[in-house]
Amino acid sequence: MSRVGIDDNENLESVRASETGRAELIAAQTECTFAFTTEAGWPAGVVMSYLFTRDRFWLTAAAGRAHVRGAVRDPRVTLVISNAGTALPGRRMVSIRGTATVHREASVKSWFYSVFAQHLAPDDPDAFAALLDSPERVVLEVEPVRVAVSHDSTKMPGDGRGGQVR
Repeated sequence: MSRVGIDDNENLESVRASETGRAELIAAQTECTFAFTTEAGWPAGVVMSYLFTRDRFWLTAAAGRAHVRGAVRDPRVTLVISNAGTALPGRRMVSIRGTATVHREASVKSWFYSVFAQHLAPDDPDAFAALLDSPERVVLEVEPVRVAVSHDSTKMPGDGRGGQVR
């Protein structure tokens, strides 16, 4: 009988992140890889800071960026979040498929810049919010559709690296 993380590293269904584990990861991290399709049809991704609130992911970028154009052209995007750089133990990740909406409205920008700046720059949120508030900036709202893939190595013996079973 094969044992996941001991002599079987192929079927990792049992080490998917739980709903609680995914929520913990999303709350602990501030960056994701935003994956989209380019005009030429190639998959591409950029690292972006995010805020998760109102059951959505919220991000911002200059309107002319390739990933913004990609989201306008095809709103199907994927966000990949790992625990790299956080205090969370093990190696954790989640890949979330979602539908992006690009907002240019002042009403969205005003609440978002304030909350986003407080989240990412708590020592001086007003300065960060002022920097973000530029004429060509947009806010991207990503509504999760489904979790495509997730992983939590803390569910594996030896943290998934073949170490001692404790």
